[in-house]
Amino acid sequence: MRRGVTPAAADPPAPPRDDPAGLRAELRDLAAAGLARELRPLDGPAGATVSLGGREVLCLCSNNYLGLASHPEVLAAAAAALRAEGAGAASARLIAGNLAGHRSLEARLAAFHGTDASLLYGSGYHANVGVLSALARDGDVIYSDALNHASLVDGCRLSRARVRVVPHADAGALRDALRREQQPFRRRLVVTESLFSVDGDVAPLANLAASCTEAGALLVVDEAHAVGTTGPAGRGLCAAAGVQPDVLVGTFSKALGSFGGYVAARAEVVALLRSVSRSFIFSTALPPPVVAASRAALEVAASPHGDALRARLRENSALLAAGLQRLGAGSRPEWHIQPFVVGAPARAMALCEALLTHGVFVQGIRPPTVPAGTSRLRFSLSASHTAEHLHTALAALEISLTQVRSP
Repeated sequence: MRRGVTPAAADPPAPPRDDPAGLRAELRDLAAAGLARELRPLDGPAGATVSLGGREVLCLCSNNYLGLASHPEVLAAAAAALRAEGAGAASARLIAGNLAGHRSLEARLAAFHGTDASLLYGSGYHANVGVLSALARDGDVIYSDALNHASLVDGCRLSRARVRVVPHADAGALRDALRREQQPFRRRLVVTESLFSVDGDVAPLANLAASCTEAGALLVVDEAHAVGTTGPAGRGLCAAAGVQPDVLVGTFSKALGSFGGYVAARAEVVALLRSVSRSFIFSTALPPPVVAASRAALEVAASPHGDALRARLRENSALLAAGLQRLGAGSRPEWHIQPFVVGAPARAMALCEALLTHGVFVQGIRPPTVPAGTSRLRFSLSASHTAEHLHTALAALEISLTQVRSP
């Protein structure tokens, strides 16, 4: 070879003729890593027990925290709206879909959260992506908790703002990051969940709010897993902490048993979102039956009956936490999301399948939903569970742990 002459790079190997895009190879790699996913056939309504592939099993992986997905008042409201207003809104709200039900629910949400206004979205995912990509842009900065939900992560990416990932639930680290910031950003946002969706712990909301006030940053809080389940009248952890974030994101698809997301905020924030939030502007409005079901569920959750359901949910949380602690899990007795971390994806799924043989459905959670090495069973509790249900689940888990040993 002559001096100074770079050899030509070898041509990459040609892809197999029967898989030119490499899709089958990618699927094989996912399966080998224990990360391939399949949908389980579910029949009938959500509840403490469900029909899974034609077999009744105890369900401990649903977000139906108050059992409202099949509540009689919720079902009646949806049925009445279906008959009166039809199955769908047929358009985006800015075009021809701004129905009375949408306007009424937004007014009720604003009153519920003590804000000037609110705005409905097609889902909690739509709300998070829509808020962050609308409020932040190139030239702004977002401080995002390290364990934020994928929808918040995607909203940060779509915004094109600079993103600073801060240690999980660490108010001191956030305060220091805000104080150290030297670049002259147009706008600063701090983004966190209130009750984290797979770890079941909570953000230090009062301290985060104080740091935002000091730095002139906007505080965005995703209350998806806290609205309906915690706080006065179920208004969430912000209300419990006496914090009014600049933007509160909620969802109807968890404790309220319906579907859709929303934002509650100052009037100017909501006005800006109506004009520039792409996931709102370019999405068909929520169907009237869904809106009516959500409104009815909100009224139940905010009532004395809702208080009783929350009390029962707390009792169930304490009972399950005590049992999981006995079996080696960390205990968070006050919260309805309780992880049982096992490490490897294969072991999490093996435990899931073993539990199913005992009639207990607890889904395994794997990367990318959780960090590598922290695959787990995620127990999600409901007020509709009984103490007998939970004792049954704990007994099944104890047996399954003896059947599925650590590698």
